[in-house]
Amino acid sequence: MSDQSPKLRKAVTTRYAVALYMSSVLGSGILVLPGLAAQIAGPASLIAWVGLSIASYPLAYTFASLSARNPESGGVYGFAKESLGPRVANAVGWLFVIWYISGAPVITVIAASYLAYAIPMSRTLVYVIAGTIMLAAFLINYRGIIVSSRVQLAVITAIVGLLVTAILASAPSIDSMNFTPFVPYGLLPVGVSAALIFWSYLGYENVSNVAEEFKNPEKDFHRSILYSVAIISILYTSVAVAAIGTQAYKAEGSIAPFAAMLSNALGTYGAIGTAILAIVIIFGTVNVYTTGISRVIYAAAKEGGLPRVLDKIHAETRVPYRTLIFLLGLSWLTLVLFYFLNVDLATELLIPSGAAIIVYLIGSASGIRLLKIKGVKRTFPWISLLIAMVMIPFVGLLILISLAFAAIGYLYRGKPSESETASSQT
Repeated sequence: MSDQSPKLRKAVTTRYAVALYMSSVLGSGILVLPGLAAQIAGPASLIAWVGLSIASYPLAYTFASLSARNPESGGVYGFAKESLGPRVANAVGWLFVIWYISGAPVITVIAASYLAYAIPMSRTLVYVIAGTIMLAAFLINYRGIIVSSRVQLAVITAIVGLLVTAILASAPSIDSMNFTPFVPYGLLPVGVSAALIFWSYLGYENVSNVAEEFKNPEKDFHRSILYSVAIISILYTSVAVAAIGTQAYKAEGSIAPFAAMLSNALGTYGAIGTAILAIVIIFGTVNVYTTGISRVIYAAAKEGGLPRVLDKIHAETRVPYRTLIFLLGLSWLTLVLFYFLNVDLATELLIPSGAAIIVYLIGSASGIRLLKIKGVKRTFPWISLLIAMVMIPFVGLLILISLAFAAIGYLYRGKPSESETASSQT
């Protein structure tokens, strides 16, 4: 008997893939890190931005190549299953759970806090708005991959437009004298700023999670990676140059220079412009990660790595609707816990960062085992692995939370779906 259950819809093309990549990577880091890195290393922080822009290509290429060779829903989950076995793959599935349910609340609170900077509001209202942003991402994803991709394309267009506006508005105020001395604090702070800036380049793994929904994965993955890495690197570096050249990062001691930069274009409405920029950027990030991580949970549930109740595709919209509900519910619960426990921002950020680093570690190890690459590109998975290993110590003891989820996933084993059982026997 043939399997008549609904399948994921193949609808992602190159332009949608570029939108998915850019909105996965252009996250909350762009709002704070150009200023923070400049405060730490001065103009020499540009070395870190350029260096990591170059280093990001091996990371992106590794995940794109893995996805193109075997375009299945679940991304790193599927790579880990093939190269390291089902138990490690299950651990990846659970790592994505903690990544999302701890990451979505903190970045939506950041977005709502920017809005509160422009329009005074209570802490309670900030958290309510954060929960509303997550709900909006859920509702769009529930409509299906076509709707989600179109929204994402519009969102990333708005993000790029706002960033370019800030850069162009600041250009006349850039003074070459602000770049001297170029290395005011020595070279060690450049390394520290690079460690911080690294978080701005997480996200290239997320598009692999929707590989099964690409129309032409072999062509579209590599083409979209080239476009995305180039555009993202230019935007990041340009924002950093503008922040340093105008000394916007010194404005009132702010580490978020966009209020000062946008005020050049919008005058007294600079704070509102910054708030809009923050909301748009972070909504785009939450929306695209909702799409990607829901596919990982669905793939893991199909094979028994997570409860089988999550293994369902909506007959009309062709989305894993139960995983979307699951992620929204747990994210709201985490948001409530953060509110009542008054968890500090650094802790909130480091929890999902720990999960992300371990996922990159496993994904890079999978690339080493699976990819048959010749020439210099053969070193790319090794470079990705090294970058992930170097970043682990910066998470500290909070890495134990992610390791606990990974251990649960490694030990958990439910019953796979009938279709998966049949395919494994053929």
